Amino acid sequence: MSDSLRDQLLGLGFKPAPKPDKPARPDKPKSADHAGRKPQPGKSHPGRPHGKPQHGRPAHGKPGHAGKPRSQEEIDLAKAYAIRAQKEKDERIEAERLRQEEARKRREAKAKLAELLKDKALNDPNAEIARHFDYGGKIKRVYVNAEQLKALNAGELGVVQLDGRYLLVASALLAEAEAIFAPSVALKVDPDATAEEDPYADPQYQVPDDLVW
Repeated sequence: MSDSLRDQLLGLGFKPAPKPDKPARPDKPKSADHAGRKPQPGKSHPGRPHGKPQHGRPAHGKPGHAGKPRSQEEIDLAKAYAIRAQKEKDERIEAERLRQEEARKRREAKAKLAELLKDKALNDPNAEIARHFDYGGKIKRVYVNAEQLKALNAGELGVVQLDGRYLLVASALLAEAEAIFAPSVALKVDPDATAEEDPYADPQYQVPDDLVW
C-alpha cells in the first residue's frame, strides 16, 4: 500500500493494522541445585558423605568401643597388681615411720644418758695403762691407773661410750646407763669370765700402744 492510499484511509478513520507480538524468549534452564527435582536414590547431598554418621558416631547412633574389652582374667590381674602396689607403699611408709621413731628414741635416750653421766666419769688424766676391749666389732681402749685396772677387771668399774668418748664409771652407774641406753655400754666385765672370753683383762696381754688397729 502506497503512502497516499494509507494516508487517505487514515483520514477516513481507519486504524493501522496492529503489529504482531514478538515471540516470548524461553526461560533459562535452572541449575541442578534449584531444578526442584527430588534427589535420585543413591545420591547424597553435596559435601556430606552418604551413609556416614556425623560427628564421628556410628551409623546406628550408639557410641563405639575402642579396642577389645578386657577379659575377667585381665581385670583380676590388674586388681592384684593394684593391691600389691598399695601394700608395698604402706610397708614403705610404716618402715619410714618406725625408723623416725627409733631415731627419736635414740636422741632422747642419749640426752638422758648425758644428764646421768654429767660430772660422774672417773677417768684419770694421768693414767698410762691402756685397757683394750672389743666394742662394735673394733678394738677400743681406755686409759686407767693400776687401781682402776684392778677394779675394772673385777667388775667394780665399767666403760660407757658417749659422743665418741669412753667414760670410766662405777658398776652401779653402769647399770643405770645400760637401762637407759644399752648400746652405750662399751665394757662390762664379768669377774668370773675366763681369759678366752676377755683376753685383754690381763695387762701382760695388752696390745702395745704403737700398734695400729
